[in-house]
Amino acid sequence: MADDAQNKESMKGAIETLNQIASNNSTPKTIKKSISNLVVDLTKEEYSLSVRAANTISLLDDVTQDPNMPSYVRTQLWQAVSKLESIRE
Repeated sequence: MADDAQNKESMKGAIETLNQIASNNSTPKTIKKSISNLVVDLTKEEYSLSVRAANTISLLDDVTQDPNMPSYVRTQLWQAVSKLESIRE
């Protein structure tokens, strides 16, 4: 199951990216809170990797619409979305 290992690696990379954003001092507090909540949801093994990835992508789309979002944070979020999009069933 190479796909399974690849999916787990993609999930790990996305979580690392999100944690970096959440721990960055220049990230607005409201965005930090949203991202921290998403990371908690991503680590819950209640649902499959692909379901967690799809849910997070949807929620990140809302987060990136925040007008207070610094552009470099938005770019990092898109990187995380890209990693999550590579996760397949």
